[in-house]
Amino acid sequence: MNALKSRLLNGEFITAAWAELGNCDVAEILVRHGWPVVLIDGEHGVGDLETWVAVARAVEAAGGEVILRVPDGTDTTIKKVMDRGFRSIVVPMVNTVEQATAIAASCHYPMRGEGGIGRGYAAPIVRGSDFGTRPDYAVQTANEDVLLFVQCETPESVAALSDICAVDGVDGIFLGPNDLAATLGHIEDMEHATPQAAFAEVERKVSAAGKLLATVPGGGRSWADLRAKGFSLVAGVNDISLMVGAARQAAADRDAELG
Repeated sequence: MNALKSRLLNGEFITAAWAELGNCDVAEILVRHGWPVVLIDGEHGVGDLETWVAVARAVEAAGGEVILRVPDGTDTTIKKVMDRGFRSIVVPMVNTVEQATAIAASCHYPMRGEGGIGRGYAAPIVRGSDFGTRPDYAVQTANEDVLLFVQCETPESVAALSDICAVDGVDGIFLGPNDLAATLGHIEDMEHATPQAAFAEVERKVSAAGKLLATVPGGGRSWADLRAKGFSLVAGVNDISLMVGAARQAAADRDAELG
């Protein structure tokens, strides 16, 4: 059911654009102009859960697919997000195997949730089941539909990464290079040897575990570099930066023309 998950597991390299503004029209424009996978940024972007649902509807109506980065990995946040129909999520700042285990449980109904703990059951009335029109949702499809990336952004996360990758229900690791560089003492200096070595360690551990790798371009690593290194998902451009870049260029063109 989750086409994006199937594509990634089948070895496809997927690029995505970030939606920061919480604006449905902007997200639709991204889909219709070359960015059919949109990663809604619930951690740093504008809006709340209902804003993200509206953006997701616009993306899906335009023929795109959506991923949501949630603001946190709490049980309450994850369960609400799943009920509101998000199947592909990224959870920031996951530093321990205990955190990863709890997050994976929150994403899945109890037949898979750790120790019988998992999503609360309201399948017939939630958007995730298309409001009850998918009668097999809870029993057959919901758990397998989930695509879960947890973010590696700290030295603690790197140290625990092999155990985090082993958690049932964690499909991949999203390397946050800016934050990892910052927590290693090199904020806005991703090309320093220390964060570069940490990035390589993350790549080795995740690849050895057979899990998916995701990240953003930067730190001297291009789209093509990341594909060659085995990354499956790379989220690069974002709506704010695209608008800022276009505005600056238009102003520069105006000023050049007017002298």
